This record gives sequence, C-alpha cells and structure tokens, in this order.
Amino acid sequence: MKVKNKIFRNLYQDSVSLMQISAQISALPGIQQASVVMGTSTNLEQLSHAGLGDNVKAGPNDLVIAVMGEEDICAEALDIAEQRLTSKPEDEGDEGVKTPDIVSIEMALEKVPDANLALISVPGDYAAAEAIKALNLGLNVMMFSDNVSIEQEKAIKNLARDRNRIVMGPDCGTAIINGIPLGFANVVNRGHIGVVGASGTGLQEVTCRIDQLGAGISQALGTGGHDLSEDIGGISMLFGLQALMDDDDTHVIVLISKPPSSVVAERILQLAQSAGKPVVVNFLGADPQTVTRPNVTAATTLAGAADLAVALLNKRPLTETRYQPSPSDLTALQQACQRLAPTRQAIRGVFAGGTFCYEAQLICQQNGFTAASNTPVSGNQTLANIWQSHNHTLIDMGDDDFTRGKPHPMIDPTLRNQRLLAELNDPQTAVVLFDLVLGYGASEAPAAELLEQLTQIDQQQAPLMIAHVCGTESDPQQRSRQVSALRDAGVIIADCNAQAAQWASIVAQIQIEKKEVIA
Repeated sequence: MKVKNKIFRNLYQDSVSLMQISAQISALPGIQQASVVMGTSTNLEQLSHAGLGDNVKAGPNDLVIAVMGEEDICAEALDIAEQRLTSKPEDEGDEGVKTPDIVSIEMALEKVPDANLALISVPGDYAAAEAIKALNLGLNVMMFSDNVSIEQEKAIKNLARDRNRIVMGPDCGTAIINGIPLGFANVVNRGHIGVVGASGTGLQEVTCRIDQLGAGISQALGTGGHDLSEDIGGISMLFGLQALMDDDDTHVIVLISKPPSSVVAERILQLAQSAGKPVVVNFLGADPQTVTRPNVTAATTLAGAADLAVALLNKRPLTETRYQPSPSDLTALQQACQRLAPTRQAIRGVFAGGTFCYEAQLICQQNGFTAASNTPVSGNQTLANIWQSHNHTLIDMGDDDFTRGKPHPMIDPTLRNQRLLAELNDPQTAVVLFDLVLGYGASEAPAAELLEQLTQIDQQQAPLMIAHVCGTESDPQQRSRQVSALRDAGVIIADCNAQAAQWASIVAQIQIEKKEVIA
C-alpha cells in the first residue's frame, strides 16, 4: 500500500464539503483510507495517527489531501479530489464581468442585507473570531465548527446575550430554522412543536418522530454539547426556550440534553415552568421526579419526548410509551433466538449517533446489562482498547477516536460497517445493535453500503441484528426504502432507538436463560 499527499496552499473549504470529498475518494476500489482536511495541527496529528502521513508540511490555511491504497488508484483519487476542489463555475454578470468572490461576512451581508443568521464552518482556531464578527454585525450564529475552547464559547455566548442573539454551537451539527434544515438534519413537516437540543442526533430523533406521528416542527435549535455545563450556564438553551415561548407558531416546546449541571438544569426548569405553554423535557438519564413540575412534563427517552409533545399538542392523555415488547414482539424475538448458540450472550452496539449510543447504554443498564464503551455513561466502563470489544460493548463510531483522518460515519459509513462485520463474526455476540441516520449531509445509500458487508456472513450462524432508522419519508434516502432493504437482509427494525435497545436487552436475557437451562 502507498500513501500519497497533496497540499494546496491558502485554499479553504468548509468541513462538510471536505467530508463529502473524503467519502467520494474513500469509496474508490483500491483505496484503503482517504482524508481531505485543513492543515491544522490537530488534523495533521490525526493524519499521522491514521497512517496517512507523518511529516506533512502544511499550515492551518492549507488544504491537505491524503490517501492510502494502490499506487495508481491513489493518483486517481488525488486527481478527483483536486478537480472537486478547484473546478468552480464562473459567476459572471450580464456583461460578462466576473463577480468578486465573497470572502467575508461583511461582503455576504452587503449582498443579502436582510440575512439574520451566519452559519460558521471554519477551523476551530478561527471560528470564535468569525462568530464575534457576525454577532457584532447583528447576526445570529450557528457554529458547525468544533475545537473551540470553553473560554471562547463562554465569551461568544455572553456577547450574544448582550446583543439579544443566539449562538447555536460550537459543534452544533443540526438545526431547522424556518423549515430549512441546516447541517445534519431531516426533511420534516412544518408545525407547532419547537425543539431546543444540546444533542444533534437527539434533535434528529425527536423531530423525525414528531413528523412520523403526523405533527410538525416550528423551529429546531441546536445549542452545542457544552451549553448546559456549569461553565456556560445554558445561555443558548435559555435564549432558545424564551424565543419559542414568544413564538405564536410554537404551541408545545421540547428540551433535550444529556444530564446538565444541576444548577443550570434548575435555571432552565424554572423558566420552562413559566412558559405559558406546555414543555416536555428529556434530560437523558435524569430522575423524572427532579424534572417534573407544573407545566413541565418529564420524558425518559428521546422518542418518548416526541410522543408526549404530540399528545400535548393534540390535547390527548399523557402516556409516555415505554417501548416494552408486545406479546407478539416477544414471541418473534424468542423465535429468532432459537438458532443462536447458547454461548452467544453479548450485546454489541455500533452507533453513528453519539446520543443514540448514550441512550442505548442507559436502557441496557436499566435492564441489568452494564457495558463498556468509548463514551460510557455513569456506571459503565471505559473501553480499554476501542478497537476490541468484550462482553457487552456499545461504541460511538462518531467519536474523535474513530474519525481521525476519516469522515464522520453518517457521511461515510465504511469504518462503521467494518466494525459491524467484526462484531457479527465474533462468536460471543448474541445481537448487534446499530443505527442508520438519514437526511441532508448523510450517506446517499447507507443501507446498500451496509448490505454489501452483510453478504460476507453466514446468516444462519450469525447473531441477530436490530436496527433503528432515524429519518423521514421526505429525506433524500427515503426511510421506507432503507427499512425495506434492511428487513430483506434479515435485520429486525425497531420504531425508535429506545425500542431497539430494549429488544437487544431481551435477546441477551433470552440467551442467558437458555444457557442456564442447558447447565
């Protein structure tokens, strides 16, 4: 295998474009790894860890293409990437005069003076400065960029509060503003439920399920994962909550987060209590009794938050679905387990969505199964070697450890699919639990790419596969098409992530009981 690099000096491209180009050249036959990144010190270190170059001489303003594979295919990959990066259509006026490129927020605002939102997707070293520029120009901000320090985030959000603006992010991957999906987001109905989420895939899960239940979204605001920490103080969630409280088109509000600081949680819940419209809160893993109060309803799962919101919107009785198996579901799982050897007892979860991994760990834990993970919840173990599972293991493949030098698995699922195949071939595995996330920015054919891997296993000897497909019928990938393809390959499809984790726990329990009977 050869490793080849090409550097473009002072050429910037946003991270989404770079990940898409990386995914395209990674899919070439004969390419083992590929990455297209800006030459920041962090990215260069990640390339080195991934074996894509130990001595790449690039600066943070330079763009780097790095490929590993067969020599002639590497050359082809570099040519394809260069063409994607450098071939831009001429933008000429009526008289054939080329319009100057827009190279600043100020220039963009001159061209579109009514704009009120700036989406920032530059390397983290520069993101804070661009956010401050946008705020000082009177714009709201969505920061797709990550690697922004807590100190910078706090300063930016304090400035936003002073300017009466919202900052979504840093590391905000999902939002739906006035019906327009931003980042990794889905095509959902417009409606009267507003969502504020400190979790990208959590926000996707809730908005997609609301759509599937026949309701719609007024606004969906991401805050970034650090917003509810004590250092930041929930500035963006408080702003978003107040904005939805003041919005006549929003009749029900949903708040989503992993467990926040207790001080910040109380501040948010006090404001929610005074909202004047019903608020559903899902602080994943939090005791519902600490959340519930007048006007505030606690949800225990992401999908449950959507169920409660739609019930409140339609003024129906509030009964959160617990996703326990129906008698027919239990019978189907028992029958599916009959072909499994008693030695197969382990739950193996392979997730593209970090919040899905987090929620699945909580549900498995509630069913008596502690697990190891690279992103463990309280009470679970940190996986000693992220490349090697043992006993019950649930992995977030979107974590930085797995995306060094590679696109996120929602864009390019190659590495995630390889891990799935490894878990399927492990004789200890009883069930492989996974997600498939659809929408803008995600892989165009996620099921097809996975099914190519599944042809390499013996279905009669393999463990069970349980999946949740997060998406809608209006998404470019069309949810029903992905579900049908997976079912035809023998995958058991759950309605939501919580149900999938419940079913995986039941499979593990059936296998334990089977071994006890034999013993």
